Amino acid sequence: MNIPVHEYPITQRIIEISQEFAIKNEATEVKVINLVVGDYSGYVASSIELYFEIIAEGSICSKAKLNIERILPKLKCNQCGELFIRKPYSFQCPLCNGEGFPTEIGQEFYIKSIEV
Repeated sequence: MNIPVHEYPITQRIIEISQEFAIKNEATEVKVINLVVGDYSGYVASSIELYFEIIAEGSICSKAKLNIERILPKLKCNQCGELFIRKPYSFQCPLCNGEGFPTEIGQEFYIKSIEV
């Protein structure tokens, strides 16, 4: 089984940012971390969840709930401008049959909010 290792440092950084936020707001624990992860961001949400449990242990984030909102990639039609989710083996727009091109949608990766 291959577990992506580049999720480890980014998960570590998510915890550091959350801890810094809690300390800045004079809180003793982080309750919820809401994260946005696009499917084309280069990070695997399930690996972040796995590493989160391991890295957060013993920290003020140890009891935090990690919510991950996944963003599906979308194409934009060159004819009608419609944003749509690509079907396998096709770039065809479902509205006008035009050709879809990649967008930034699905490449997001950020902490949406932290609750302490």
